[in-house]
Amino acid sequence: MIDLHCHILPGVDDGAEDLAASIAMAEKAISQGITHILCTPHHNNGKYSNPKSTVVPRVLALQAELDKRNLSLTVLEGQEVRITGELIEDIKNNEILFTDLDDTYILIEFPTIDVPAYTEDIFFQLRGMGKIPVIVHPERNAKFREDPNHLIEYLDMGCLAQLTAPSYVGTFGKSIQKTAKEMVEHNLVQMVASDAHGVKKRNFYMKEAYEAIAKDFGEAKVVAMKQVAKDLLNGDQILLPNYTAVKKKKFGLF
Repeated sequence: MIDLHCHILPGVDDGAEDLAASIAMAEKAISQGITHILCTPHHNNGKYSNPKSTVVPRVLALQAELDKRNLSLTVLEGQEVRITGELIEDIKNNEILFTDLDDTYILIEFPTIDVPAYTEDIFFQLRGMGKIPVIVHPERNAKFREDPNHLIEYLDMGCLAQLTAPSYVGTFGKSIQKTAKEMVEHNLVQMVASDAHGVKKRNFYMKEAYEAIAKDFGEAKVVAMKQVAKDLLNGDQILLPNYTAVKKKKFGLF
């Protein structure tokens, strides 16, 4: 199992506080059946800055510590990149990490309450460069929770969206869980990742989420989502499932 979004690097953001916390997360990940983790510290979110030059050596150091303890987990370098007006310049300056070595797929985080007005322009530029934005945890963004169909304009551009596993099993509450299930049902999200921050805070829930998705929508959907995660790591082309709009329920007087 691959986890594309995880705050396991020690001491760089609000994830693992130190190496001991990272090791505890690694052990938990292995117990979940996770074999590969993309280390995705927050970058440019106003609080944390983790450019490519600092992330790569930290990931190598963490892998060395895992190997020393005979923990069968592979960690890879990545970022959770907050969208900013300077993103294109940051890519040109080699400060940004992608999910793959070909620099195709980039994990993009929006502010919690909105989607910035310049998003479409930045995404258009990224697509023109052959890059594919992957919108992380849209089910937790106020704009997409209000109407999941807002995702369609970005999917139509060739973007992707990544669901957070704990959202699907109700860790963030019933409202976010409902949105998560709608997004999975209508293929508005194409993959699942943990966005784990620790074992005592924001845990993995990957195994539980996949089991719940299989129960709700069949094993084939889980197989397809796991394949997308693999494709993102390898930089392979993704065969997008057909996505459909979530129908709004009409309420009458009776």
